[in-house]
Amino acid sequence: MNIYNATAQKNMLLNALDGCQELDIDLSQVGEMDTAGFQILLLTKREALKAGKAVRLTGHSKAVTELIDLYNMASYFGDPMIIPAEERAAAKPGNGKSAG
Repeated sequence: MNIYNATAQKNMLLNALDGCQELDIDLSQVGEMDTAGFQILLLTKREALKAGKAVRLTGHSKAVTELIDLYNMASYFGDPMIIPAEERAAAKPGNGKSAG
């Protein structure tokens, strides 16, 4: 989800939202996300709220969680973000990696 495919992804998500009352967006295969991709998720969520519909983000990839954390927007989306065990272990102090 980046600037290069933003228009196509925006159209796809808004069309999907238009045809349902609830939309689950599986982000598990997102390998790259920039601000444009993030803005598409914000737009989709905002349009769903305006229409009284539900949008749920699921399967957050590392690229997605990093950007959502960077912008401190997890509470806005309100979806549980499950961190895989290997990522949690790598983030713990004393994991054998040097700080320098």
